[in-house]
Amino acid sequence: MQQVKSEMFLAGARIVDPRALPVPVRSPRRKLANNLGRVWVLHHTLIRRGLLIAGLVASVATLSQLREPITGGAMGLVGVVQNRFADAGMAIGEISITGQTLTSEQAIFDALGVEPHTSTVGFDVEAARQRIAELPAIASVSVRKGFPGDVLVSVTEKLPVARWRVDGITFVVDDSGEQIGEDHGAYGDLPLVVGDGANDDALVMIRALDQYPTLKDGLVALSRIADRRWDMIYDSGLRVQLPELGVAGALRHLVSYQADYQLLDRDVTIVDLRVAGLVAVRPTKTEEELAKDEEERQAAILERARSPEPYPLPPRNLPSETLPQPNIPQ
Repeated sequence: MQQVKSEMFLAGARIVDPRALPVPVRSPRRKLANNLGRVWVLHHTLIRRGLLIAGLVASVATLSQLREPITGGAMGLVGVVQNRFADAGMAIGEISITGQTLTSEQAIFDALGVEPHTSTVGFDVEAARQRIAELPAIASVSVRKGFPGDVLVSVTEKLPVARWRVDGITFVVDDSGEQIGEDHGAYGDLPLVVGDGANDDALVMIRALDQYPTLKDGLVALSRIADRRWDMIYDSGLRVQLPELGVAGALRHLVSYQADYQLLDRDVTIVDLRVAGLVAVRPTKTEEELAKDEEERQAAILERARSPEPYPLPPRNLPSETLPQPNIPQ
């Protein structure tokens, strides 16, 4: 490359006023192209991301609009395929259910979701297994296909530990107190608990009684009182009132009283063990005493009926007491 001296370069130069130079006129199209090119050079990364996001949004909107037609077409195609397999002799024709006692076969059949033209090829085993597993009494379940047209269901149910009677209905409950079915007479050997909240605390009381088998002779029910304590009810009409706290100690004392004094065999209606270290009993009333009590009750009703105010209202102004004012230092 040849070097040119500054003297030679400036030999033919002359001084020109820049304001006298002509100004080229750019068209609007060229201006727009220049601006766009400048923006692209400076912000091409953001522009690419924006275009990508806009494309994704447009794709999602399009799929949302076409969802119902696509779903309808897919369901129709599945139905056609199901009918083809069913016509080919692969329709579900026999369902075998084993292991159920508390759960009805109809409930399991409904959970399977088998329809008249469902084929073994299109039958979703896992979905059916999950639906059956959600039934109250089911602990585990296995669902298998048996070609060409069989479905084999094997269930294992939860272990019932007690019967719970509430509002006139007797349920069967598991060790956590959950209802797993109704008792229709097949679980008469299970302990019976009665009252609101009895199902939640039944297992603890049953385990406590298992340590004292002599107390279970003639025991017909355990009654939950105010969801705080238990009463033991025997077939003789005897009611043993247990404390809220210290149930184990009360049961030990009751065993001792039965061994020494045959307390549970006595002619009593109530044995009160609610106070620690104290036993209170209520003797069974004779027929004469019961008749006398009934006469007194009827006489009280008649006396109240003859009164001008058989049901007296409470006083409007309740008695009050003026309390001394505290001394406040000035």
